[in-house]
Amino acid sequence: MRCRCLSAWSRTIQHVARQLYVCLHSHLCKLVIVLAVLIALQYLITTIFEAHQFEPLFTLNSTQSRSHSQGRWIPNSRGLLFPSHNSSCNGSMHVSMDRTLSPVENVTGATRNSSFLLTQNAVGNASSLVLNISASSVNPTTVPSLTVPFTGKSLCPPIPPNLTGPIKVLKGSPSFDELEKKFPVLEPGGRYRPQECQARDRVAIIVPYRDRAQHLCTLLLNLHPLLQRQQLDYGIFTASCFIFSGDGPFNRAMLMNVGFVEALKLYNYDCFIFHDVDLLPEDDRNLYTCPEQPRHMSVAVDVLKYKLPYQGIFGGVSAMTRTQFQKVNGFSNMFWGWGGEDDDMSNRIRHHGYHISRYPANVARYKMLTHRKQHANPKRYEFLNTGRKRFTTDGLSSLQYNVKQLDLGKLYTRILVELATPS
Repeated sequence: MRCRCLSAWSRTIQHVARQLYVCLHSHLCKLVIVLAVLIALQYLITTIFEAHQFEPLFTLNSTQSRSHSQGRWIPNSRGLLFPSHNSSCNGSMHVSMDRTLSPVENVTGATRNSSFLLTQNAVGNASSLVLNISASSVNPTTVPSLTVPFTGKSLCPPIPPNLTGPIKVLKGSPSFDELEKKFPVLEPGGRYRPQECQARDRVAIIVPYRDRAQHLCTLLLNLHPLLQRQQLDYGIFTASCFIFSGDGPFNRAMLMNVGFVEALKLYNYDCFIFHDVDLLPEDDRNLYTCPEQPRHMSVAVDVLKYKLPYQGIFGGVSAMTRTQFQKVNGFSNMFWGWGGEDDDMSNRIRHHGYHISRYPANVARYKMLTHRKQHANPKRYEFLNTGRKRFTTDGLSSLQYNVKQLDLGKLYTRILVELATPS
């Protein structure tokens, strides 16, 4: 009798254990499924967030074909236009036009981006969104000594017709005299505006510079043709300090602030490209214009295996509108020596509600010229950690310098200054 009772209890325990196992197994499967769904959602959300950091190559409502003999993309327009956001002809003129966007563009009450590129074998969708753009959206906070001339010409096409895509980078360094002969259409100061139409963008290229004439020649050799194909109203400025030479400290950020201020004294620029002298663009679809968000342009550099080192990088070549640069108070003036100033600017951009936008890596490509690295700034991490406290007091608002020389050369404008040294 006792054995039968034990046997019954054993069967009961086994039955309960089996039921418990089935229940736990069922709940465990459900838990695994829920976790898998959550991980998938997290990956999807992260992917979408990171995608917003890149400016898409917007598809047009047009077909495209490639000329194999000439190696060019040829758009076959169906009549849709994509005007640039800063399409005013001068500060007092009111320009209003319809802007038709492909639904792939993310529009949230304001135009997300105003530079449009062609993609290979792209055929746009028929549906579109029409926005009205007015030149009054540009905030003319600085009145320069020169006004933007109104030529009476029609606006240049929103997509420059002569873009070729990937281009051959020229690493030669001809003399300045040879370069001047290659670009006879340049105006004094390295200025250019297209003759066939009214440029949509007024762009100042600011190059902080010291003791690298060979690199400067190579940059000008590659940059002028690209900018002219993009039909920009542009000028190239080099900002250098006459005090320091050799291995002395170099304040790249402060010189870019100087270039910004001095360029606005000469012309009513609305877009500023801050450009290292040793980076050469590899694709002319990488437009030297300013979208609504600050743009990091040198996304893929050959010496970095054409990969982005980290998401917050803003160094090398970057683009900001005049309003954006003034809002963040320019670059910090604290960074003497190599490193830190670009990351500080990245922090300023996010602090003021902007985000860093980028073209895809297959377009925003650069080759870097060989050069000797500067001495690193030993206090760069300290300044980065305390930078937020100085955003309003350190930058354009505290910039101190004396202009020693300003030359409107044939190829570029040379600004030689004496910088206020740190106490």
